[in-house]
Amino acid sequence: MSKELVEALNALESERGIDRLVVVEALEDALKAAYKKQYNTADNVEATFDDKKGNISIKQVKHVVLDDDLEDEEIEISLSDALAINRAYEAGDEIRFDVTPKDFGRMAAQAAKQVIVQKMREAGRQAIYNKFSDYEDEIITGEVDRQDARFLYVNLPGNQEAVMAPSDQMPNERYHMGDRIKVLVNKVENNAKGPQVFVSRTAADLVKRLFEQEVPEVYDGTVEIMSIAREAGDRSKIAVYTHDTDLDPVGAMVGQRGARVQSVVNELAGENMDIVEWVEDEAQYIANALNPSEVTDVIFDPANDRAVTVIVPDNQLSLAIGKKGQNARLAARLTGFKIDIKSESEAAASLDPTPAATAADENEE
Repeated sequence: MSKELVEALNALESERGIDRLVVVEALEDALKAAYKKQYNTADNVEATFDDKKGNISIKQVKHVVLDDDLEDEEIEISLSDALAINRAYEAGDEIRFDVTPKDFGRMAAQAAKQVIVQKMREAGRQAIYNKFSDYEDEIITGEVDRQDARFLYVNLPGNQEAVMAPSDQMPNERYHMGDRIKVLVNKVENNAKGPQVFVSRTAADLVKRLFEQEVPEVYDGTVEIMSIAREAGDRSKIAVYTHDTDLDPVGAMVGQRGARVQSVVNELAGENMDIVEWVEDEAQYIANALNPSEVTDVIFDPANDRAVTVIVPDNQLSLAIGKKGQNARLAARLTGFKIDIKSESEAAASLDPTPAATAADENEE
């Protein structure tokens, strides 16, 4: 049995990547439990398994006490008896006595089997958790398995199942069994049922990771993605920046003839990408964020340093606001400012007191 255990340890480590020390510790706990159950002893026993030779030993640990203090011979040994064993012992020392039964190998294997299997299962779960924890906030390609009312289930490499909540599914996509999709691992939990991996297709970081794959300048840090505002499946705004004065960060993202950005658009089922330049000048950054509309002026609210009024040409008002307010909404999320958009004529009317004064004069007459 001991030889078989050593072979099993080697197989678990080489084939499943489970740390042999974890399994050895579990095995020693099981051997200790088996011995205590069979011989009804106190807790002062230690079990040792040699994972190289397969030898099993059980030792009883006793504390050396002064002769007059001896109370329990099961867990204590008098100093005089200890000195008879070795003249170097002192009160307070521990002595280990080998109490391994001759037939303990067979008995221990039977008693410990269930515990060992459980510990190995837990170790396997921990190994899976550790592996996928390293993938958090990273892209991984999986295969759609099935779907129910709660989740879409995706098989990841290593035959690990991941779940995608409805809020993490693209509203413009329909998933079918066998579809290969790129997902962002956004959370990994380890609970009683084992590791649970949560993935997303709607997270803003998915856009960032896709651009890292497509744009070498983003991957190496030459171009930095400063902020992303996303309405998954419809439109994203991305602010980019570079310290390299000779490089156009927006052009690097778009690529020759739009090839780079188009690859990301295709992966996200046609989601539109607005790429704008991030600049330190907040007024200019806000104006850039409202692309593709023109901006005449950006007026900061003196009562709220995170609120602005943006003035645009009359013929640009609808474009600046966007369909159902989307352009303004994404620009606000991208920049972190509350944005109120007005046309030039609206702004002029709000500043001109003449009509109101005239009306008041007429009422007095």
